[in-house]
Amino acid sequence: MNQSIRPVPDVSDPQPPGAGRPRRRLLPVRERAAAINQRLAQIYPQPSTALRHDNPLQLLIATILSAQCTDERVNQVTPRLFARYRTAEDFARADLRELEAIIRPTGYYRSKARHIRDCCAQLVERFGGQVPRTLEELVTLPGIGRKTANVVLGDAFGVPGITVDTHVKRLSQRLGLTRHTDPNKIEQALMKLLPPAEWTAFSHRLILHGRQVCQARKPRCDSCILADLCPKIGVSLKKPVKSRTRKSQRKE
Repeated sequence: MNQSIRPVPDVSDPQPPGAGRPRRRLLPVRERAAAINQRLAQIYPQPSTALRHDNPLQLLIATILSAQCTDERVNQVTPRLFARYRTAEDFARADLRELEAIIRPTGYYRSKARHIRDCCAQLVERFGGQVPRTLEELVTLPGIGRKTANVVLGDAFGVPGITVDTHVKRLSQRLGLTRHTDPNKIEQALMKLLPPAEWTAFSHRLILHGRQVCQARKPRCDSCILADLCPKIGVSLKKPVKSRTRKSQRKE
Protein backbone atom coordinates (compact mmCIF):
# COMPACT_ATOMS: atom_id res chain seq x y z
CA MET A 1 0.00 0.00 0.00
CA ASN A 2 2.97 2.31 0.51
CA GLN A 3 3.27 3.57 -3.02
CA SER A 4 5.72 6.30 -4.00
CA ILE A 5 4.05 9.26 -5.70
CA ARG A 6 6.37 11.11 -8.05
CA PRO A 7 5.59 14.67 -9.16
CA VAL A 8 5.08 15.08 -12.86
CA PRO A 9 7.41 17.65 -14.44
CA ASP A 10 4.89 19.56 -16.55
CA VAL A 11 2.36 20.64 -13.92
CA SER A 12 2.95 23.49 -11.49
CA ASP A 13 1.33 24.39 -8.21
CA PRO A 14 -2.34 25.54 -8.74
CA GLN A 15 -1.74 28.74 -6.81
CA PRO A 16 1.31 30.89 -6.00
CA PRO A 17 3.42 29.72 -3.09
CA GLY A 18 4.65 32.08 -0.40
CA ALA A 19 6.64 35.18 -1.23
CA GLY A 20 10.24 34.45 -2.16
CA ARG A 21 9.64 30.71 -2.38
CA PRO A 22 10.56 29.00 -5.66
CA ARG A 23 7.72 27.39 -7.55
CA ARG A 24 7.41 23.66 -7.05
CA ARG A 25 6.31 21.08 -9.57
CA LEU A 26 3.39 19.15 -8.17
CA LEU A 27 0.77 16.67 -9.24
CA PRO A 28 -2.45 18.09 -10.72
CA VAL A 29 -4.83 18.94 -7.92
CA ARG A 30 -7.22 16.01 -8.47
CA GLU A 31 -4.38 13.49 -8.57
CA ARG A 32 -2.77 15.15 -5.59
CA ALA A 33 -5.99 14.89 -3.55
CA ALA A 34 -6.17 11.16 -4.32
CA ALA A 35 -2.51 10.72 -3.39
CA ILE A 36 -2.99 12.68 -0.15
CA ASN A 37 -5.98 10.54 0.80
CA GLN A 38 -4.01 7.39 0.01
CA ARG A 39 -1.07 8.49 2.14
CA LEU A 40 -3.26 9.51 5.06
CA ALA A 41 -5.12 6.19 4.88
CA GLN A 42 -1.85 4.48 5.78
CA ILE A 43 -1.75 6.16 9.18
CA TYR A 44 -5.49 6.72 9.71
CA PRO A 45 -7.03 3.62 8.09
CA GLN A 46 -10.46 3.69 9.76
CA PRO A 47 -11.05 7.22 11.01
CA SER A 48 -14.21 8.32 12.80
CA THR A 49 -15.42 11.15 14.96
CA ALA A 50 -13.82 11.44 18.39
CA LEU A 51 -17.17 12.43 19.91
CA ARG A 52 -18.51 9.58 22.02
CA HIS A 53 -22.10 8.65 21.32
CA ASP A 54 -24.47 5.70 21.25
CA ASN A 55 -27.08 6.94 18.79
CA PRO A 56 -27.72 9.71 16.22
CA LEU A 57 -29.37 12.02 18.76
CA GLN A 58 -26.36 11.88 21.08
CA LEU A 59 -24.01 12.59 18.17
CA LEU A 60 -26.17 15.55 17.12
CA ILE A 61 -26.06 17.01 20.65
CA ALA A 62 -22.35 16.34 21.06
CA THR A 63 -21.58 18.04 17.74
CA ILE A 64 -23.52 21.14 18.80
CA LEU A 65 -21.45 21.22 21.99
CA SER A 66 -18.18 20.83 20.05
CA ALA A 67 -18.45 24.31 18.53
CA GLN A 68 -15.53 26.38 19.88
CA CYS A 69 -14.67 23.47 22.17
CA THR A 70 -12.41 20.42 22.05
CA ASP A 71 -13.85 16.96 21.57
CA GLU A 72 -12.04 15.88 24.73
CA ARG A 73 -13.90 18.47 26.81
CA VAL A 74 -17.22 17.53 25.21
CA ASN A 75 -16.60 13.87 26.05
CA GLN A 76 -16.10 14.86 29.68
CA VAL A 77 -19.51 16.55 29.77
CA THR A 78 -21.74 14.19 27.75
CA PRO A 79 -21.86 11.16 30.10
CA ARG A 80 -23.72 13.19 32.73
CA LEU A 81 -25.75 14.97 30.07
CA PHE A 82 -26.91 11.78 28.33
CA ALA A 83 -27.69 10.10 31.65
CA ARG A 84 -30.02 13.01 32.50
CA TYR A 85 -31.62 13.43 29.06
CA ARG A 86 -32.19 10.29 26.99
CA THR A 87 -34.63 11.31 24.25
CA ALA A 88 -35.43 14.32 22.12
CA GLU A 89 -38.53 14.80 24.28
CA ASP A 90 -36.34 14.99 27.39
CA PHE A 91 -34.14 17.69 25.85
CA ALA A 92 -37.17 19.60 24.53
CA ARG A 93 -38.68 19.74 28.04
CA ALA A 94 -35.39 20.48 29.81
CA ASP A 95 -35.12 23.29 32.31
CA LEU A 96 -32.85 25.76 30.57
CA ARG A 97 -30.84 26.64 33.67
CA GLU A 98 -30.22 23.00 34.53
CA LEU A 99 -29.15 22.25 30.97
CA GLU A 100 -26.84 25.28 30.98
CA ALA A 101 -25.22 24.16 34.22
CA ILE A 102 -24.38 20.72 32.83
CA ILE A 103 -22.89 21.93 29.54
CA ARG A 104 -21.21 25.04 30.96
CA PRO A 105 -17.63 23.62 30.64
CA THR A 106 -18.03 23.51 26.83
CA GLY A 107 -18.30 27.30 26.56
CA TYR A 108 -21.05 29.45 25.02
CA TYR A 109 -23.35 27.36 27.17
CA ARG A 110 -26.34 29.70 27.05
CA SER A 111 -26.65 29.74 23.26
CA LYS A 112 -25.81 26.02 23.05
CA ALA A 113 -28.50 25.17 25.58
CA ARG A 114 -31.10 27.14 23.63
CA HIS A 115 -30.05 25.51 20.37
CA ILE A 116 -30.21 22.03 21.90
CA ARG A 117 -33.66 22.58 23.42
CA ASP A 118 -35.09 24.30 20.33
CA CYS A 119 -33.55 21.72 18.00
CA CYS A 120 -35.03 18.83 19.97
CA ALA A 121 -38.40 20.54 20.12
CA GLN A 122 -38.33 20.62 16.32
CA LEU A 123 -37.30 16.96 16.21
CA VAL A 124 -40.34 16.06 18.31
CA GLU A 125 -42.76 18.30 16.41
CA ARG A 126 -41.63 17.57 12.86
CA PHE A 127 -39.75 14.25 12.88
CA GLY A 128 -41.36 12.17 15.62
CA GLY A 129 -38.36 12.64 17.89
CA GLN A 130 -35.96 11.07 15.40
CA VAL A 131 -32.92 12.65 13.77
CA PRO A 132 -33.57 13.11 10.03
CA ARG A 133 -31.29 11.38 7.53
CA THR A 134 -30.92 14.13 4.92
CA LEU A 135 -28.78 17.24 4.90
CA GLU A 136 -31.69 19.31 3.58
CA GLU A 137 -33.80 18.44 6.63
CA LEU A 138 -31.01 18.66 9.19
CA VAL A 139 -29.96 22.21 8.28
CA THR A 140 -33.53 23.43 8.93
CA LEU A 141 -33.08 22.64 12.63
CA PRO A 142 -32.01 25.41 15.06
CA GLY A 143 -28.25 25.53 15.57
CA ILE A 144 -27.51 22.98 12.83
CA GLY A 145 -25.29 24.01 9.92
CA ARG A 146 -23.72 21.96 7.16
CA LYS A 147 -20.72 21.02 9.32
CA THR A 148 -22.86 19.48 12.06
CA ALA A 149 -25.18 17.89 9.52
CA ASN A 150 -22.32 16.21 7.67
CA VAL A 151 -20.85 14.84 10.91
CA VAL A 152 -24.19 13.28 11.84
CA LEU A 153 -24.90 11.97 8.35
CA GLY A 154 -21.45 10.46 7.91
CA ASP A 155 -20.93 8.89 11.32
CA ALA A 156 -24.48 8.03 12.35
CA PHE A 157 -26.03 7.07 9.02
CA GLY A 158 -23.14 6.36 6.66
CA VAL A 159 -24.20 9.13 4.27
CA PRO A 160 -21.08 10.58 2.56
CA GLY A 161 -20.19 14.21 3.20
CA ILE A 162 -17.29 16.59 3.67
CA THR A 163 -17.08 18.12 7.15
CA VAL A 164 -15.27 21.46 7.06
CA ASP A 165 -13.97 22.40 10.49
CA THR A 166 -10.94 24.56 11.31
CA HIS A 167 -8.51 21.71 10.56
CA VAL A 168 -10.05 20.80 7.20
CA LYS A 169 -10.11 24.46 6.23
CA ARG A 170 -6.44 24.97 7.15
CA LEU A 171 -5.11 21.78 5.56
CA SER A 172 -7.09 22.10 2.33
CA GLN A 173 -5.55 25.53 1.84
CA ARG A 174 -2.00 24.57 2.84
CA LEU A 175 -2.15 21.56 0.56
CA GLY A 176 -3.33 23.72 -2.33
CA LEU A 177 -6.60 21.82 -2.78
CA THR A 178 -8.67 25.01 -2.81
CA ARG A 179 -8.28 28.77 -2.71
CA HIS A 180 -11.64 29.30 -1.02
CA THR A 181 -11.96 30.49 2.56
CA ASP A 182 -15.73 30.07 2.90
CA PRO A 183 -16.50 26.64 4.48
CA ASN A 184 -19.38 25.92 2.09
CA LYS A 185 -17.20 26.62 -0.95
CA ILE A 186 -14.38 24.52 0.50
CA GLU A 187 -16.85 21.67 0.98
CA GLN A 188 -17.99 21.87 -2.63
CA ALA A 189 -14.42 22.10 -3.91
CA LEU A 190 -13.25 19.02 -2.00
CA MET A 191 -16.30 17.03 -3.08
CA LYS A 192 -15.19 17.45 -6.69
CA LEU A 193 -11.74 16.00 -6.01
CA LEU A 194 -12.67 12.61 -4.53
CA PRO A 195 -15.43 10.02 -5.03
CA PRO A 196 -18.35 10.21 -2.56
CA ALA A 197 -17.30 6.98 -0.84
CA GLU A 198 -14.15 8.76 0.38
CA TRP A 199 -15.69 12.04 1.55
CA THR A 200 -16.38 11.18 5.20
CA ALA A 201 -13.10 9.35 5.78
CA PHE A 202 -11.10 12.06 4.02
CA SER A 203 -12.59 14.70 6.30
CA HIS A 204 -11.68 12.71 9.39
CA ARG A 205 -8.17 12.08 8.11
CA LEU A 206 -7.56 15.77 7.54
CA ILE A 207 -8.90 16.53 11.02
CA LEU A 208 -6.66 13.92 12.66
CA HIS A 209 -3.63 15.04 10.66
CA GLY A 210 -4.35 18.66 11.54
CA ARG A 211 -4.42 17.83 15.23
CA GLN A 212 -1.37 15.59 15.28
CA VAL A 213 0.98 16.89 12.56
CA CYS A 214 -0.16 19.87 10.47
CA GLN A 215 -0.93 22.08 13.43
CA ALA A 216 -1.89 25.72 13.09
CA ARG A 217 1.12 27.44 14.63
CA LYS A 218 3.90 24.87 14.39
CA PRO A 219 3.26 22.34 11.61
CA ARG A 220 5.62 19.37 11.82
CA CYS A 221 6.59 19.49 8.16
CA ASP A 222 9.85 17.55 8.66
CA SER A 223 7.96 14.46 9.84
CA CYS A 224 4.89 14.82 7.60
CA ILE A 225 3.97 11.94 5.29
CA LEU A 226 2.61 14.52 2.82
CA ALA A 227 5.80 16.63 2.63
CA ASP A 228 6.55 15.97 -1.05
CA LEU A 229 2.91 16.58 -2.03
CA CYS A 230 2.46 19.82 -0.12
CA PRO A 231 3.13 23.35 -1.44
CA LYS A 232 2.94 24.62 2.17
CA ILE A 233 0.74 27.54 1.18
CA GLY A 234 0.55 30.04 4.02
CA VAL A 235 3.21 28.31 6.11
CA SER A 236 5.90 30.70 7.29
CA LEU A 237 9.49 29.78 6.46
CA LYS A 238 10.92 32.24 8.94
CA LYS A 239 12.74 30.81 11.91
CA PRO A 240 11.58 32.10 15.28
CA VAL A 241 13.81 34.77 16.74
CA LYS A 242 15.48 33.58 19.92
CA SER A 243 14.76 35.73 22.91
CA ARG A 244 17.72 37.38 24.53
CA THR A 245 18.96 35.94 27.79
CA ARG A 246 18.82 37.93 30.97
CA LYS A 247 22.61 37.92 31.06
CA SER A 248 22.90 39.59 27.66
CA GLN A 249 20.23 42.10 28.64
CA ARG A 250 22.19 43.09 31.74
CA LYS A 251 25.27 43.66 29.63
CA GLU A 252 23.38 46.23 27.57
